[in-house]
Amino acid sequence: MLGIYRSLTLFFYPLFVLIILIRKIFKKENSESLKGKLFPSKFLVDRNQSKKLIWFHAASIGEAQSIIPLIKKILNSTENTEILMTTITQSSASLMRENFKNHENVKHRFLPLDIKFLIDKFLDSWKPNLALFVDSEIWPNFLTEIKERNIPLILLNGRITKRSFLRWSKILKFAENIFNKFDLCLVSNFETKKYLETFKVKNIKFLGNLKFSTTYKSYKRQDNLYQKRKIWCAMSTHGGEDIFIIDTHLNLKRNNKNLTSLIIPRHLNRVKEIESLCKTKNLSFQTLSSKDKLNFENEIIIINSYGKASEYLSLCKSVFIGKSLLKKLQHVGGQNPIEAAKLGCKIYHGPFVYNFQEIYNLLNGYKISEQISSIDELSKKINFDLNNQDFLKNENALKDINELGDKILTTTFNEVVKLRS
Repeated sequence: MLGIYRSLTLFFYPLFVLIILIRKIFKKENSESLKGKLFPSKFLVDRNQSKKLIWFHAASIGEAQSIIPLIKKILNSTENTEILMTTITQSSASLMRENFKNHENVKHRFLPLDIKFLIDKFLDSWKPNLALFVDSEIWPNFLTEIKERNIPLILLNGRITKRSFLRWSKILKFAENIFNKFDLCLVSNFETKKYLETFKVKNIKFLGNLKFSTTYKSYKRQDNLYQKRKIWCAMSTHGGEDIFIIDTHLNLKRNNKNLTSLIIPRHLNRVKEIESLCKTKNLSFQTLSSKDKLNFENEIIIINSYGKASEYLSLCKSVFIGKSLLKKLQHVGGQNPIEAAKLGCKIYHGPFVYNFQEIYNLLNGYKISEQISSIDELSKKINFDLNNQDFLKNENALKDINELGDKILTTTFNEVVKLRS
């Protein structure tokens, strides 16, 4: 099976090149990511051979953000260590560079395509001493070549969804072969542990979800206009959920003057759709890009940029998290609520949170999050929150969550450094 996979990836290499070129036209790739993914001459190897190199690979911004505390702990707690960080998306690359711009021992590159001749050049040039693949990043050629070079390999904060498990189960022997390339699997939930056991993986540990160790900066605003507004937020909304949010805003507007609702769509290509809904409902709105200044005189503020959720969540104490209302997404529903929880927000969500069910169960137990099923229900709860801000404080729960994150970070760090050869 591996031979077939290798042949297919090599055969389709010209097609992959074309796809990435097209993505560049649509600004989903830039010159750096295009070259780094396709051409060995552009791997830009910068390695101190006298130091141990730990290589982390995380696909996109959420996975990259989850490992920043671990990387910082490694840098602060170990000697003679360099970090190589690879990602796939431009947003995750920007995140890593911003967080480690003052760390000369941390390098970022884009992950080459999973094609053997690219992988051989990448591994033989960088020569990592330890490789960690984050979340659900499973690349058969990469994993195989890493093991052939006897490089210790960890699945970090691993997550396998039911849908992914069912796909891998159709090629069970191949799945067993690939997942057993890992020397250690640190999983983010018990469901993933169960699935890996089905694939006969032996060294599996559940230490907790590493995303709880992520720290988020809280922003404070003092201007008079902000102080006069009642503000709540809907984040990670998907198509079909925005009308739910706007109708909730209209309900709240009956009892709350100076109301502003923030909408942070999961995908920015839907901003125009949300603008159209606002126009249809005769609502004043602002589409806020990264360098724009917030205008709280608007009823709706649509966030048209990535990477600033913490700044906007800090403006309010109540948040609805999307991809949770649409039944068609029930088997892939839910978005990560940890950032909102750690910033002290009361969280509301719909019934379909399959992808983050264990996290929501934990937060529901702390009474930090709560399921809603209708516009009226969400309106009543947000209305209460807007007019009873002191009631929302749950310092004990936040303390417990932060202590949990610290414990997960420490135990994960201990497991990782054991395998640094």
